[in-house]
Amino acid sequence: MVDAGAKEFEDTEKYLKTAEDIAGPYVWGRYDILLLPPSFPYGGMENPCLTFVTPTLLAGDKSLATVVIHEISHSWMGNLVTCKTWVDFWMNEGFCRILELKIIKALFGDKHFDLYACIGLKALRGSIRNYGSDHNYTKMRPNLEGVDPDDAFSSVPYEKGLNFLIYLENLIGGEKIMNPFLKAYCEKFKFKAVTAELFKDFFLEYCKGKVDGKITQGIEWEKWLYTPGMPYKANKFDTTLVDASVMAAESTCEGKVCSKKLLSSWSSPQTVVFLDRLEDIEMERLEKAKKDGKLAEEKAKFRDILKALNDECELSKSMNSEIIFRWYKVGIRCDMKEVFPGAVKFMTSQGRMKFVRPLYRLLYASEGKKLALDTFKAHRNIYHSIASKMLAKDLDLA
Repeated sequence: MVDAGAKEFEDTEKYLKTAEDIAGPYVWGRYDILLLPPSFPYGGMENPCLTFVTPTLLAGDKSLATVVIHEISHSWMGNLVTCKTWVDFWMNEGFCRILELKIIKALFGDKHFDLYACIGLKALRGSIRNYGSDHNYTKMRPNLEGVDPDDAFSSVPYEKGLNFLIYLENLIGGEKIMNPFLKAYCEKFKFKAVTAELFKDFFLEYCKGKVDGKITQGIEWEKWLYTPGMPYKANKFDTTLVDASVMAAESTCEGKVCSKKLLSSWSSPQTVVFLDRLEDIEMERLEKAKKDGKLAEEKAKFRDILKALNDECELSKSMNSEIIFRWYKVGIRCDMKEVFPGAVKFMTSQGRMKFVRPLYRLLYASEGKKLALDTFKAHRNIYHSIASKMLAKDLDLA
């Protein structure tokens, strides 16, 4: 595993140097990565000088090393400048996400910024669907009085924070103004705790003389911070790297199965987009079928689609955790019992909450309800205490 990790993360120095170009000097001296046991409940954890990462990142092709880029970004956004309370957690994660995507853009090209932003929006839609679109926890700045912050943890602060900052960047004239602002923000607030109010005041002050005052006066701060559900205003993204995957998913659902050759030509994130769109279509069809009293028939149809897809593309054999996770999701949703054993093996071979919580919830809501409960009861001690606590809530055991 050590050798695999060394190979997977061999570009770390490049990521750090690129981050410095955008956000300013790396102040922590040394930077190390520690691969933790599979039970580690997060993708990574941004301790100063030392990033913890999950072994689920070891895809063999560096395709999941963007998590390290995210954790490196926390060296500025979260560690150097830190939110004062959990209410402003979006400032840690939203700022980190925009720096992460700017590093990806610098290394891999403009379109990859938009590709990863689109993948993030899909994750955000999932979180909002799980909570309910009007739920307090779907606000960028939720009310957390008397709340365990773990209960409010989701993609919301990450992706709503990111989309707000993208909106501001586009509004004020692009990265030629935003990138220097980010550097100035880190310098202004380094080794300090910040709030949304401090950020707002500094942002408006920084923009004086650089941006037309009428533009910044029109920012609806309260609506961005406190409107539940999807971001208050939708950003426009270049979907060049998304479109082929979306079209292939839609064709697959109409009986024209995506070819192995086409899928092999994509990057891993493009395959993720393909499976995300497949899941969206599946949910739409199953929801309609449920209303029409034809749920069993529609699930059977979708199982046939997935079987044909797997016969062609062998997605069930993927070694990429992001891809196999999505494969199990679409399979469980339509009660494709052939995926249940593989899903259970995946759920009990690692404890990353991004993966195990959705899979347990889906299995619990499917014909595998008893399997979900039995699996958790037999394996709950392998999970980190936070993961075990949250899974118990997901399965109505707490």
